[in-house]
Amino acid sequence: MMQKFWLVFCQAATIGLALLFVVSTLRPDLLAWNGRTTVSIAKDTVPLTRDGPQPAAGSASGRIVSFSDAAKRAMPAVVNIYTTQEVKTPRTPLMDDPVFRYFFGGEGEGQTQKSNNLGSGVIVNDKGYILTNSHVVEAADEIEVALADNRRARAKVIGTDPDTDLAVIKIDLPKLPTITFGQSEQAQVGDVVLAIGNPFGVGQTVTLGIVSALSRSHLGINTFENFIQTDAAINPGNSGGALIDINGNLLGINTAIYSRTPGGASLGIGFAIPAASAKQVLEHIVANGSVTRGWIGVGVQDFTRELAESLKTPELRGALITEVFRDTPAEQSGMKSGDILVAVDGKPVIDSSSMLTLIAGLAPGSNALLKVVRNQKESELKITIGRRPKIDRKK
Repeated sequence: MMQKFWLVFCQAATIGLALLFVVSTLRPDLLAWNGRTTVSIAKDTVPLTRDGPQPAAGSASGRIVSFSDAAKRAMPAVVNIYTTQEVKTPRTPLMDDPVFRYFFGGEGEGQTQKSNNLGSGVIVNDKGYILTNSHVVEAADEIEVALADNRRARAKVIGTDPDTDLAVIKIDLPKLPTITFGQSEQAQVGDVVLAIGNPFGVGQTVTLGIVSALSRSHLGINTFENFIQTDAAINPGNSGGALIDINGNLLGINTAIYSRTPGGASLGIGFAIPAASAKQVLEHIVANGSVTRGWIGVGVQDFTRELAESLKTPELRGALITEVFRDTPAEQSGMKSGDILVAVDGKPVIDSSSMLTLIAGLAPGSNALLKVVRNQKESELKITIGRRPKIDRKK
């Protein structure tokens, strides 16, 4: 009797285990015996603040963090830029040989070929003005802009500013999407950012990262440098594209990357021009076709600790004047090589980069007061600001 009972029990247990396996595989949600509460994942995203992800009011925790809203808000205003330039191949010395020309033909002149380039840009208003990098459109014979909605249009250059590597181009299309300028001066290290552009020509792409550093300068990329550094992947083709915050607002114009490879692959160190600086350049170019900056006509270098010790100057601040050019505002004011410029109109000069920025911000023709240290003594020089000459980067 016990043997029969044991056989029935084993058969029932086997069937029960088999049923449990099937249910756990096909419908695990029916099993509430494990003592854990299941959490449903909502379709909408978690609203984000500077303090990090915050669940929506009245919702369960455990929602998926997404930046799709920010991307959707900014992506329509980011465009792909395709440029074409006619390049003349160099003249071959063999073309001077009449025998060579007799057998192979040719008039001795190089041939003209078309060179193509690509980049990105950001539509900043519904009149068709687009911010991009100067190096994307410089020397281009034709510029074509492709929008995210598949519309295409020829663009014309309104103006360029090689000193900041920014340019403004314009297209004529109706109902253009635009981006909203963010508060780049309020950005903090650790803020989440997205980079949008057209890397390697694969099409519009969004990458994720954080603000890695602020006010990066002395990189030798531009004359005026105040970069936002990010680890969001930026690659060739991203130049001129948007760096946005988690609300979809423009924080910067992606410009350059640090790379050890010839192709320029991203190593997680990218640089963007702050939106505040880009907006100033945009307004100047739209109003005047170019950017007007102040200039005094000197050569400068950073005031290093070694220089401070050799000149017996206790404070490590200011910019060392290494050269005063002839017939310039600096020469006329009495400035001399070896002076240490420590303030411009009461604003402290930290280094050569800040000195260039302070001088450039002054209107040509205006008067300014420069504080310099000469022979360990401070003195003030009155100066009339000149106009910064344009730099021909083709030479």
